[in-house]
Formats: sequence, C-alpha cells, structure tokens
Amino acid sequence: MKDIHEVLRQKQTKYAQLGKQIEMLQQAAEKLREVAPLLAENDEEDNAVLMEVDEASDAKAAAAGAGASAPKGIRPTAPRWP
Repeated sequence: MKDIHEVLRQKQTKYAQLGKQIEMLQQAAEKLREVAPLLAENDEEDNAVLMEVDEASDAKAAAAGAGASAPKGIRPTAPRWP
C-alpha cells in the first residue's frame, strides 16, 4: 500500500509543474496575439514573392525542357524534397 504522504507530495509536485506550464503557455499566447497582426500584413507580401519565384522556376523548367529531349518512354524525374 502506498504512503498517503508520498502520494500527496507527488500530486503537489505534478500540480506545480502543470501550473508553470500553464503560465508559460499563457505568456506565449499573449506574444502570439501581439505578433499575429504583423504576420498577417507580411503574408500578402510573401505570397506575391512566392508567386514570382514559382513563375520564374516554371519558365526555367519550360526552357530546359524545350532544349533537351528525353528518349521515348522515359519520363523526366524531378528532385524530391524530403
């Protein structure tokens, strides 16, 4: 049978740890609330830049594909990202 004082001590330790975790999560949430509007403003700019990069890479791929022809029956493979 477990000692009641030992169980109580363990529960109190766990309770204190959970309290610290909750406090840290609340602080992180406050910081995220401050930063979220800034991220939303930059999101539109980032999307425009990403679209330009995609268009440029598509144009390069099309130019490379037009210059080199692959043997019949062999499909070109693109590098895969992990």
